[in-house]
This record gives sequence, C-alpha cells and structure tokens, in this order.
Amino acid sequence: MNKTLLDVTARIRARSAAPRERYLDLIERLAGRQRGVQRLGCANVAHAVAAMPANDKLRIVAEKAPHLGIVTAYNDMLSAHQPYEDYPAIIRDEVHRLGATAQVAGGVPAMCDGVTQGTPGMELSLFSRDTIAMGTAVALSHDVFDAALLLGICDKIVPGLLIGALHFGHLPCVFVPAGPMSSGLSNNDKAKVRELYAQGKVGRDELLQAESQAYHGAGTCTFYGTANSNQMLLEAMGLHVPGAAFVHPHDGLREALTRHAVRQVLEIIPQRRYTPIGRMVDERCIVNAMAALLATGGSTNHLIHWVAVARSAGILIDWSDFSDLSAVVPLLSRVYPNGSADVNQFQAAGGPGFVIRELLGAGLMHGDVLTSVADQGLSAFARLPHRAEDGSVTWTDIAAKSNDEAVVRTAAAPFSPTGGLKLLAGNLGRAVIKVSAVPEDRHSIEAPARIFESQEAMQAAFKAGELERDVVVVVRFQGPQANGMPELHKLTPPLAVLQGKGFKVALVTDGRMSGASGKVPAAIHVSPEALAGGPLARLRDGDLVRVCANSGELTALVPAAEWDARPLARITDDAIEENGAGLGRELFAGMRRNVASAEEGAITWL
Repeated sequence: MNKTLLDVTARIRARSAAPRERYLDLIERLAGRQRGVQRLGCANVAHAVAAMPANDKLRIVAEKAPHLGIVTAYNDMLSAHQPYEDYPAIIRDEVHRLGATAQVAGGVPAMCDGVTQGTPGMELSLFSRDTIAMGTAVALSHDVFDAALLLGICDKIVPGLLIGALHFGHLPCVFVPAGPMSSGLSNNDKAKVRELYAQGKVGRDELLQAESQAYHGAGTCTFYGTANSNQMLLEAMGLHVPGAAFVHPHDGLREALTRHAVRQVLEIIPQRRYTPIGRMVDERCIVNAMAALLATGGSTNHLIHWVAVARSAGILIDWSDFSDLSAVVPLLSRVYPNGSADVNQFQAAGGPGFVIRELLGAGLMHGDVLTSVADQGLSAFARLPHRAEDGSVTWTDIAAKSNDEAVVRTAAAPFSPTGGLKLLAGNLGRAVIKVSAVPEDRHSIEAPARIFESQEAMQAAFKAGELERDVVVVVRFQGPQANGMPELHKLTPPLAVLQGKGFKVALVTDGRMSGASGKVPAAIHVSPEALAGGPLARLRDGDLVRVCANSGELTALVPAAEWDARPLARITDDAIEENGAGLGRELFAGMRRNVASAEEGAITWL
C-alpha cells in the first residue's frame, strides 16, 4: 500500500474518531430493533401495506419476507433519469421472483443544471442536494424496510441520495444507475461552436443545432462532468452492481443489471450477510472515492459533495486530504473536458473497472473494504459485466492492456504521475484548481485583476472588448451564502477565446465551475466566500494576482500592511434582495443563512 494513502487514511480516522463512534453507536441501536412490521403498531402496518396486492401483504406480515424500499429521482425532464420510469415495475417483478416485496418509498426532486445554467434557477442547484437528502430521509422515515434501492445519477442527486441514505446507515443500500446517452456531436466540436458563438461568428440557430446534436437522447450527458463522476465514485465505493455505471439505457444488459441489483441487496439484508451502508462507508471507502476522482480528473464539485457525504457517516475530510492524495495518485484517464473522448469511449477503453484494477494493483486503493457484493472486497468492481443467455449477469476479468491508450492507461504508464486536482492557498483564501485539462504553460498565471460581481457583467465586458489583455478575471459574491453558489459555465467560452488569442488568462471565484472548467486555469470555490468576509472582498481592480498550480499559490501581490488595512467590498442590499427573490429562491433563504463554507461541504443541516 502507498504510504501517503495510508497516512491520509490514518489521519482521517484519527480526526473523525469521536463523530464516527457516535455514528456507529446509532447504527447499532437502530439495527438491534425488531423488523418494521413486527415493531410497528397494527394501524401503522395497515397503512403501510394498504395499497399492496394481497399476496404481498401476506408475504410481509405473515411470511416475514424481505421488504425493499425504492427511492427514485425519476422525472422525464432529465435525460439521464427518464429511463427510470419503468424501473419500479422491473424491480417489483424481480423481488416477486425472489420471494420478497418492494414499494416506492418516495420520490426526490431532480433538477437539470444544463437547463438552468445561467438562469436564476441555477441558484437552487447546490441546495437541491440537501433537499434531496431530506426527501430521501422522508421516504425512508416510514421505517418498514429491510434495505433500499436508490435510483439517481446526476449532479446533486447522487450526493443527496447518499447523504440521506447514510442518515439511515443501518440499512443495506445499492445504487441503481441508468447509463449514458449514445455519442452525438463530439464535445470538442460542441465547444468550438460555443466559442464561435461567444465571438459573434455564428448565431443562435447554429448554436442550438450543435447543442441538440450533442444532447440528443436518453441517458447522462457524455462528458465527464459531475453526473458521470458520480458513477465512477459509486463504483469505487462498492455501492453499485459491479460495472453498472456506463452501460446504455437501452442495452439489454441494463435491465439485467437492474434485476441483479435486487438480488445483490437481498444478499446483504439483516437476515443474511448483513452489510449496512453506514458500515460500508468508512474512512477507507471515502479515500477510495477520492483516489478514483483524482485518477480520472473528475468533477471539482466533489470537493464539496464528498466532504458532505463523509460528514454524514461521521467522517471529517478537507481539501488538504485531496491535495496530498493528488500528489501520489496518477492520472489514468482522459475524458472530455480533460481529453477528447466521451464516457462511451472511456467505457470501451476499459472504464471504471480498469481504473479500479490499476489503482488496487498500485496500492492506491483499499481493497479490503465492505461492498454491496456480499463477502467480496473492491476487487469485485474490477471486472466487466455481461448478459448471459438466461438474462442473468456474469463477469469476466478486464484486459491487462487498455483498449485505447489515448483514453485509459495503466498505473505504470499514466498520463501524469499526479492527479488532476490541486489545492491553492494564500492571502485570497483557499481554493481548488483542476489542471488535468490545462496546458502546462498555463499552470502559473500572474496578471492584473478585473473584478465582477456576476457572470453577466463579465460577459458584457468581454463583448465590449475590455478584456483583450493578460487578465485574472475575478467573479465574487458567488458563494453559497451569497446566491447559492451557482455553476458559472457561461464564463468558459469567453475565457477560452481570450486564451486562444495568446493572452494569459485565469479565473478566480467563490462560485463553482463543475467538471467543465476545461483548459482555462480556474481557482474556484474560494473560501471563505466574499459575502462571509473572505479576503476576496479586499481585492481591487488592477491588483496583481498570482494563480499558481505549481506552487499552490492564490495570492494578491499587495503589500501586507496595505492589504490588511483595506476595507471589505460589500454587495449592495439590492443585489442581495435580487439574489433571493423569484423562481422559488425565497424558499431557500434559511439555507443561505445557515450554509457552511464550500470546504466544509456547503452543508445546511448543522
């Protein structure tokens, strides 16, 4: 095992000793109770089974058959979640074959960041994660289930479902994905059209045509953003059916995997090989997820989400842990925006199983963890699933060599000896930067700052030709307290245009950029945020700013005495009111007031 990996794991374990002990004690108390239908009053049980077929009532009450709860994020607004419409029927059919029962315990909201990008609705996106967690808790609060199947894929949905499930840590849980859409217009070609549109060289019709060719059917978007990073991390945590992440929604194997999820979760219920999710997700499991994220250049959103996930299991992690692991975990894959391939090409090249196999072999993952595969460690997730003639699932070993070394490589010959995410720190606060797609000559930028308080203001300055120079674009008052920390994807095309003209360009923001910041160096999630009195509020137009991934610096090159004496810039009351009004934003005012910093997971429940 790699020494740094062991050291990081050990310090997380030590740091988390007290909250983890409290969490495990709670699991033990809940697990020690009678099953729900034996424990609850007769009226409670009657309500719970009232709408079920008579045979199912008999199985639950008289035969004491296992009873599964389904929590689904189905809607047909999200292309990735549209296939879930038929999953409850498939699951019910399979549980009946196996002598068990299942109910849809509840649904949770699932918004599409692609639809709300650049609109006020995007300001609800981050907080939707904790809303989903609460919805999961409401669904499972009926407390009659022996285990749960969790149906969700996209950006905030998987972290929200996982956070909610961990607050019912005594339950065995398996996540059930639905897979990516087929490849359409390449991500590189899509990005080129976006840049041409930003320059005014093509119109809205051409842009809409390109976007519609890229996003064209059921399944997740095919770039390696937060949604697909979610799936990689769930594989690395052992919470899927092995190899389920990137099988197409309409592939015959997909239904077989969904049916196998029922079999898999029934193997780990209390009556059999009891493996509750709260015990599975320990500090080793969290470190495995971090290593998988770094090895694949995954979404920066997970430096927020997995802090919150870990805390839900009584585990305390921070960005220093990610940074130290990044120094030893090699970059094993290049998927857009870190390369030209999409997730379908990633899957064809070897996919998550190849990456997990390589990291295990290099001592960069803990193999001896509990997983949803009864009595098997993480090595079960380093295999490839196949649909047998009888409709069951079988697995084979993954090829020793990559099927495409432009997409996936071995740990012995990686794309880079270090991971794709780094910690930055200095007198502007702490931030993260994703460098896996950034050209090496852009890893260190030093230029005058130009400050904005919205991405719309930055776009207006770009269109007016005011940014045609070396510049560090600063977009502040975009943190969770200010406006819910929306993703600022509309900044990427103009910044890429400026960089393409040869200017030295970087972005600094207390907002988010997800997994799509791409080739422009971006210091994001700056903490503390400007509205909370963070030093980003001291910055002024023209200040020289250094953003250096090599040295880990995020610094305003201003004399210390002058810097300390500067008053903090303040957002206007009108802007605060505007950020909190309309399109449902008023309902999230309490979350904005109570939210923790980005490095603390932007959690709202403590």
